[in-house]
Amino acid sequence: MMRGIVAALLCLLVWLPSGALAAKDFVFTDSNGRRLALSDYRGKWVLINFWATWCPPCLKEIPDLVSLHESRKDVVVIGVAMEYQNPRTVLEFVNSLSITYPIVLGNRKIASQIGPISMLPTTYLFDPTGQPAAYKVGLVSRESLEAFMQGNSSSSRGGLPGSRSRKP
Repeated sequence: MMRGIVAALLCLLVWLPSGALAAKDFVFTDSNGRRLALSDYRGKWVLINFWATWCPPCLKEIPDLVSLHESRKDVVVIGVAMEYQNPRTVLEFVNSLSITYPIVLGNRKIASQIGPISMLPTTYLFDPTGQPAAYKVGLVSRESLEAFMQGNSSSSRGGLPGSRSRKP
């Protein structure tokens, strides 16, 4: 049974081979005018979630992302709203869902700072050193994210079975 759970978790995240994405600093401005940069979050896991108001899987994962953001001091969640007509509609939607993490009103140029977005939702995860750790096209859950972070933290003794070692 444990093997099945681990296999399922491994399927939930796509492991990035070493060097698949160059670690680079992104700079966003959130909907409140605050500057967000990867370099400002050293020592924390940084999760960038690309989503849209019309996307059912995006909406399904938002409560898990809010919960993760609110309960873990070592994790920063940033939502990037894509494919919208009116920014006001997005912000009203954010308020109605009680999203507490920063929201960026995104576009393809903003997304290009992180990586390709072929469909929504797409989630990128950076480790506490600012290196790309994983990405997922499709729905993510708090459980799968926490299992991945636990298995790949510097204080962990090894990663999840089947995960790739990263060069220090």
